[in-house]
Amino acid sequence: QVQLVESGGGLVQAGGSLRLSCAASGRTFSMYAMGWFRQAPGKEREFVASISWNGGSTDYADSVKGRFTISRDNAKNTVYLQMNSLKPEDTAVYYCATPRASFRQPSGVVAGYDYWGQGTPVTVSS
Repeated sequence: QVQLVESGGGLVQAGGSLRLSCAASGRTFSMYAMGWFRQAPGKEREFVASISWNGGSTDYADSVKGRFTISRDNAKNTVYLQMNSLKPEDTAVYYCATPRASFRQPSGVVAGYDYWGQGTPVTVSS
């Protein structure tokens, strides 16, 4: 079965950086798009970034453009989210996700993903 395990979250001051990782297993990683989402307390889960199966296409939420970078290493079955210039409003639990279908264009909505990790918390202090 598909498993996604996030890591790298933590507490950081505003203006700082964190790098999240998501290790995937259970199928051929390089055939599937990947996405990062986040959910703050009391809010709905929202799109952060996505990357195509070969890394050739990326997309970002407007709120993180220019600060966050999504990348993937298909040899390591891992997708990353480099987060720079963090703001208190970035505080949330961050989830990685992947769709059931292979070679699919990455989606910017929750419904476009079928498998989810357990999440890693990020707290940005002011």
